[in-house]
Amino acid sequence: MGVWDVLTAGEQLISDGSVVYAEALWDHVTMDDQELGFKAGDVIEVVDATNKEWWWGRILDSEGWFPASFVRLRVNQDEPMEEYLAQLEEAREEDSRGVGLLLGPGLPCKEQMRTNVINEIMSTERDYIKHLKDICEGYIKQCRKRTDMFSEDQLRTIFGNIEEIYRFQKKFLKGLEKKFNKEEPHLSEIGSCFLEHQTDFQIYSEYCNNHPNACLQLSKLMKVNKYVFFFEACRLLQKMIDISLDGFLLTPVQKICKYPLQLAELLKYTNPQHRDYADVEAALNAMKNVARLINERKRRLENVDKIAQWQSSIEDWEGEDVLSRSSDLIFSGELTKISQPQGKSQQRMFFLFDHQMVYCKKDLLRRDMLYYKGRMDMDQMEVLDVEDGKDKDFNVSVKNALKLRSPTGDEVHLLCTKKPEQKQRWLRAFTDERSQVQHDRETGFSITEVQKKQAMLNACKSHPTGKPKAVTRPYYDFLLRQKHPSLPTAVPQQQVFMLAEPKRKTSNFWHNIGRLTPFKK
Repeated sequence: MGVWDVLTAGEQLISDGSVVYAEALWDHVTMDDQELGFKAGDVIEVVDATNKEWWWGRILDSEGWFPASFVRLRVNQDEPMEEYLAQLEEAREEDSRGVGLLLGPGLPCKEQMRTNVINEIMSTERDYIKHLKDICEGYIKQCRKRTDMFSEDQLRTIFGNIEEIYRFQKKFLKGLEKKFNKEEPHLSEIGSCFLEHQTDFQIYSEYCNNHPNACLQLSKLMKVNKYVFFFEACRLLQKMIDISLDGFLLTPVQKICKYPLQLAELLKYTNPQHRDYADVEAALNAMKNVARLINERKRRLENVDKIAQWQSSIEDWEGEDVLSRSSDLIFSGELTKISQPQGKSQQRMFFLFDHQMVYCKKDLLRRDMLYYKGRMDMDQMEVLDVEDGKDKDFNVSVKNALKLRSPTGDEVHLLCTKKPEQKQRWLRAFTDERSQVQHDRETGFSITEVQKKQAMLNACKSHPTGKPKAVTRPYYDFLLRQKHPSLPTAVPQQQVFMLAEPKRKTSNFWHNIGRLTPFKK
């Protein structure tokens, strides 16, 4: 029976109502809350196998997407699972009670396990430093000597800020070594090291965001034999292990994802009475926040191109680009705009970005085309909830209305929704917009001028002049709060050296080109 026959058989069993189990071949490490993390050997209940690359599964009370290529269906589906599940539950209970069983001669079980985790953290950190040193001294140093082959811009694209990461990680390792108790590793107090450097880890954001560009640049060079031979010579000269350069460049991306997992294991085997417990717990939360921040910044940078494409599809655009002030679409939909002095009502599409809101008119014949009509500066607007009835400012009766007013009162906008729940959703969106602006200010998030210009340049290329513009899949569709989980959008980082990457389900973000529908909750 072939692989696809097995998959089809598994899908058939699930559709027939049978419980289907799969065994993990490799660890699946993920920071995405919609993905299911597991270790090699874990048994997963497969709930949905309709997608060939990504399945939905369950382990005890955890559910999520996982790559189908990381598991194999159990040969004997009738094999009882009660014993396996009981062992998992028993392990959890023992961890929560802090059971002091002995693991062979010497230390109690939990202390021995903590020793193992501490030793693993120290060992992987030292190995990681060696990888970074090999990249910086084995590749970058040699590349800089060959100005006939590499420009500084090319090297910056390929290697990103890995030299900055190397300098930081050396400092971080020194701190770990000071806190490491060689004689009794389980007594080590390393949590404070992570807390001390939690903001320094944010330099990984730049590296992770640049990594796709690095892979693209490297793949172009590797099509030329002289670059293939050059990189291989660098590897041999530095006496590095037999992994290609793109494999080495993936290491920092994997590393920043692994820290929360290692700290979670360390916390699991640290007694609450241990002097390191509070710091490890705080360090775990801190590193999770770092990972979330990196993921959020990556998402925002990806959105820059989408915003530029959206703007390029709008007819009669006036004024500065959206990207000059904004980098995220908060919400959008159709509203009725009431104008003074006659109280004339107009249906308009509104797009709420951070710092500003743009509104457009639909073409009467081609409903897939939008015409720019204006924008509002959200930094200068106060949002007011308007009661149903007659509005004094506009002298008209309104229902489900809200008002945007400037502090001086010289600019007022009256907007109405069709349903009360839509009005409430817009009011939440305006609150979210202010929160987003405040968060960006606190974290120092910004898009560089180079990134903005490149995004607009790419968008202009996709819409040559002289050709009619049709709106691509509306950007606001991205905001729909789906009741059912969507497939993951980032490639799993683990095991990339051992198997082909699982293909992701095609995103529906720009699907159904040319179709424009009002936002529906």
